[in-house]
Amino acid sequence: VQLQASGGGVVQAGGSLRLACTASASGKRFKVNSFAWYRQGPGMEREFVADGRHRYADSVDGRFDFLRFSDENTVYLQMNKLRPEDTAVYYCSGNVWTRAEGSTDYWGKGTQVTVSS
Repeated sequence: VQLQASGGGVVQAGGSLRLACTASASGKRFKVNSFAWYRQGPGMEREFVADGRHRYADSVDGRFDFLRFSDENTVYLQMNKLRPEDTAVYYCSGNVWTRAEGSTDYWGKGTQVTVSS
């Protein structure tokens, strides 16, 4: 199972970015039970950002939206009113079921978001 995050970049404070995360598993039947977004800023520990139950970290509540459309294997993180302190590597995680491994947590490689002041 692979989780691929994309959409990071450099944006000015006050701007917006939309990150995407897609789960895939070559040749395997799988089902994503849940997705979540985390981030790790410079010199900081990884922290929770948002999940599919629309729970948000206090620092992003009201500015970020967890989005999911018809493709059940892809989710998005819409980030608005970005601040320099939102600068971090953003990671997608998912709890994914496969026949071979049951329900397991997976992490994707992060995508860098840099917010300039």
